[in-house]
Amino acid sequence: MWLCLAFWGSVAVYASVRIFITDWFVAPSDSMTPTIIVGDEILVNKLIFGGRIYTNYNFDEGQPLESWRMPGLRKIRHNDVLVFNYPRGYDRAKIEFKINYVYCKRCIGLPGDTITVVDGHYQNNNFSQTLGIEYKQEELRLCPDSLVPIFNVIPGDKKYGWNAKNMGPLYVPKAGETRYLGPSDYKPYQMIIEYETEKKLVVRDGVLMLDNQPLGEYTFRHNYYFTGGDNAINSLDSRHWGFVPEEFIVGVADRILYSKDPNTGHFRRNRIWKRIE
Repeated sequence: MWLCLAFWGSVAVYASVRIFITDWFVAPSDSMTPTIIVGDEILVNKLIFGGRIYTNYNFDEGQPLESWRMPGLRKIRHNDVLVFNYPRGYDRAKIEFKINYVYCKRCIGLPGDTITVVDGHYQNNNFSQTLGIEYKQEELRLCPDSLVPIFNVIPGDKKYGWNAKNMGPLYVPKAGETRYLGPSDYKPYQMIIEYETEKKLVVRDGVLMLDNQPLGEYTFRHNYYFTGGDNAINSLDSRHWGFVPEEFIVGVADRILYSKDPNTGHFRRNRIWKRIE
């Protein structure tokens, strides 16, 4: 009897900790080098922004995320390292939620910001300090275009002339803000508008059409974030796949629990309980 109660009590405590307080994930790639390296076990603080509580546990392909968020200690800030569900979980052509498919990147843009990448360096109209790791962005600037890994860059149309080194300006959607939209806004915001409305957005005769109705302006319903990997030269991030919906955010990564070299299996003692900055 007591053993049974102790077992289920331990299960309840374990689940509560992972839901409300902290969770942990292993870094699978070098996209956040040097801040986070392959083999780091990352602790995600859910108290900072508030734990996400699911209201629907149907996580089948194509099912929308239904959740609400506990009150947090503060809002997300520029340069926070975020853990979030990758926003193109199943269908790469639209925003979809996929449970346990998580990425870790740095917050470059908050809702309402406008982001520009100039010669490999991030710029933000609402933040004058350095975003990310400056010397890694300088490496990207100095790297010949022919040697930069070839990734698709949003908005996915060559007529914009954007690439991983130079792109924007790009507005980061904020809930409740209304924007006047034209045909040039079709590609940058198509997936967001279709995600929010579950309707088809097209350009017809030079006019944006939503569900066969002209769309001259649009009020965004959700907050979004623009993220970047610290290893700017070799990171699949918001430059390539777009914005992260606020409801997809798991939490803020603030510690490395431990680190294990995947090649040797040895623990990296200098990274145990290291603060993520």
